[in-house]
Amino acid sequence: MKPPRPHRLRVNGSERVVTAESDTPLLYLLRNDLALNGPKYGCGLGECGACTVIVDGLAARSCVLPVAMAEGREILTLEGLGAPGRLDPVQQAFIDAEAAQCGYCLNGMIMTVKALLDRDPEVGETQIRNELRFNLCRCGTHVEILQAAMLAAQRIRQARSAGA
Repeated sequence: MKPPRPHRLRVNGSERVVTAESDTPLLYLLRNDLALNGPKYGCGLGECGACTVIVDGLAARSCVLPVAMAEGREILTLEGLGAPGRLDPVQQAFIDAEAAQCGYCLNGMIMTVKALLDRDPEVGETQIRNELRFNLCRCGTHVEILQAAMLAAQRIRQARSAGA
């Protein structure tokens, strides 16, 4: 067993230092040490998606990502999207589509959609379904979540074409 050591993380654009054993799941440090409660503990196995964060532009399951593997990477949590009064288009689309029931899965859904649309806003329903296939919603709001993702993609495409 290795002793705890300092780990330098770049979270939501800020440098942070946390002390932990190198194999500590990133989720625990985000929630317990950095008070970032967007990522949720769901299954602890990387299977449900509630803990999803974006690491170097890709959706990642923080419950199975050791902190040592997160060092030197850009980590984005739900708290890092948008700002008060200026939500990220994905967040706004989820609100507008009323894509929440209990809300527990929404962190993972939003972060997965955000990572996808940042890579390619030209995606269609098939690609969105494929990307979200391993994110679980126990309340059954998949239809609204899909509508929100498609609405976000549409708005991002419109904003890009208006700005071009």
